Amino acid sequence: MTVDELNEFLGNAFPGAPRAYRVEHAGDDGVRMRVPYDIAQLRPGGTLSGPTIMGLADAAAWLVTLSRIGPVALAVTSQLTISFLAKPGQADLLAHATLLRLGIRQSVSEVRLWSEGGDPAAPVAHATVTYAIPAAAP
Repeated sequence: MTVDELNEFLGNAFPGAPRAYRVEHAGDDGVRMRVPYDIAQLRPGGTLSGPTIMGLADAAAWLVTLSRIGPVALAVTSQLTISFLAKPGQADLLAHATLLRLGIRQSVSEVRLWSEGGDPAAPVAHATVTYAIPAAAP
């Protein structure tokens, strides 16, 4: 799926509660996404909340999977492991997801997350995410 197709799918998947994040790149090297900075995402101490970071990691893993298998809305997270490595800046949050394994029934992705203006090689968080892919209808 292309960037436009992924963004359209994402918008249609959550019509009652649209997501702020957007796909910026989709290619053989994975998917890059962005969630715009919003003061409502802050937790005490002035850092982005864990749910904001985990939500973007999960979305990036979902969409890197869909970029390869097509618009399978019922592909679901079966495992998400995240390490918070540094305090993110008060800036847009970016994520780059790559597929480590894509099988018939599951995908495994690696996601690096960093603050805009920061170094992607020094991420603020790192996640591995497994998605369960539903069996094709008979």
